[in-house]
Amino acid sequence: MGALGRLLLWLRLCALTRAAYKIWVPNTDFDAAENWSQNRTPCAGAAVEFPADKMVSVLVREDHHFLDMLLPLDGEFVLASGAGFSVADTSSDLDCSAGAPALFLDPDRFSWHDPLLWRAGDVAHGFFSVDAERVPCRHDDVVFPADSSFRVGLGPRARPLRVSSVWALGQKFTRDEDLAAFLASRAGRLRFHGPGALSVGPEACVDPSGCVCGNTEVQPWICAALLQPLGGHCPQAACHDALRPEGQCCDLCGAIVSLTHGPAFDLEQYRARLLHNFLTLAQYQELQVAVSKVPRPPRPREATRAEAGTEIQVVLLETRSETGGAGRLARALLADVAEHGEALGILSATVQESGAPIGAGSAAGLHRPGSLAGLAGGVAGALCLLLLVLPAGALWLHRTGRLRWRRLDEASGAPLGFHNPVFDVAGSSEQPPQPPAPQADTKSFSQIYFVNPLFAEAEA
Repeated sequence: MGALGRLLLWLRLCALTRAAYKIWVPNTDFDAAENWSQNRTPCAGAAVEFPADKMVSVLVREDHHFLDMLLPLDGEFVLASGAGFSVADTSSDLDCSAGAPALFLDPDRFSWHDPLLWRAGDVAHGFFSVDAERVPCRHDDVVFPADSSFRVGLGPRARPLRVSSVWALGQKFTRDEDLAAFLASRAGRLRFHGPGALSVGPEACVDPSGCVCGNTEVQPWICAALLQPLGGHCPQAACHDALRPEGQCCDLCGAIVSLTHGPAFDLEQYRARLLHNFLTLAQYQELQVAVSKVPRPPRPREATRAEAGTEIQVVLLETRSETGGAGRLARALLADVAEHGEALGILSATVQESGAPIGAGSAAGLHRPGSLAGLAGGVAGALCLLLLVLPAGALWLHRTGRLRWRRLDEASGAPLGFHNPVFDVAGSSEQPPQPPAPQADTKSFSQIYFVNPLFAEAEA
């Protein structure tokens, strides 16, 4: 069985044992257009340059012909069957030979903490993960596809990155000693860099109610990486009173259902219940749902059967301009808990909903009916009091000379309206799209090393 076959078999075993896994998406392949300055692979007869001060491993799948090539200080070419390089004195493409050299982009630009660079291997349609859980959690198995070259920055020396296992170069690392030896080797140094540390431990989640991700401490780096293309700022949400779930970098529109659970609760069964009983219905097709166990502060007089310090967070995300579907689904989940909560192992449930779409003239449907009635009664009472007090007060001010008025035809033409700052509300962002899955390849490979002797290090 080849490396790809072993990988697929291992992923199936993960699904059977509740293990979650995250797959690394970007690569440093020579034939990937996104790795080049012109957003295309170098054409025949072009001049090719790699960053001179970088280390990199590059997979080459095709045969290429160049005018010349500037290599980096340290690195390797991994050649698939039939791939290679040759020198071409001229090019049939005049634009190719006369243009600027094709520059291989900085291989150090990919960060472990960037949620856009990971793909979950076990997310069903209609579900998503909050930003902190899109990066590998401490109970996750991490997969670097064997059919692509890669380079990943481990980030700052803040807290060691810890996961259940790492699959790289066709080998699965489950012990710290083995992983440390690999990271210190030449192959490891070409693929992992930065001051951060990576460790593994047999910490697969075996609790049926789920496990906390454990990325709270590194969430600032996760959010910084996610928002870097946006200048470090969250975009404006499309609704008033937007919500920020635990583990999310920016506010969103929708609802959050918080569940307090007992020992009989099963997280995967509840996800399946949401999918089959609710998300398949037409009125909820535009929603995305995230379900996970998250930490929370202790609450007074909490039921002793509940697991202290954690709860199940169900995030209902509006993927288009808010239609109220998240609120309807939240209320349906409350009714479901009221009817079947005991059988599901759910002890209690609470709901938070975001406000009206920005620009809407009404806040209908944003609060409980009782809250709306109380608000309407309060406004009506205030208006009645104002109508009684205002005329008498105005007449007294006029007689004392402290208030003057003119007829409408004596006005100077100044505008009669005013600016109400209550409706200038800032919001946040929608969930970034999931990255595409890497393509499989079953070719055999050979390697060409290029090493600067000034920087070469002896193997352990």
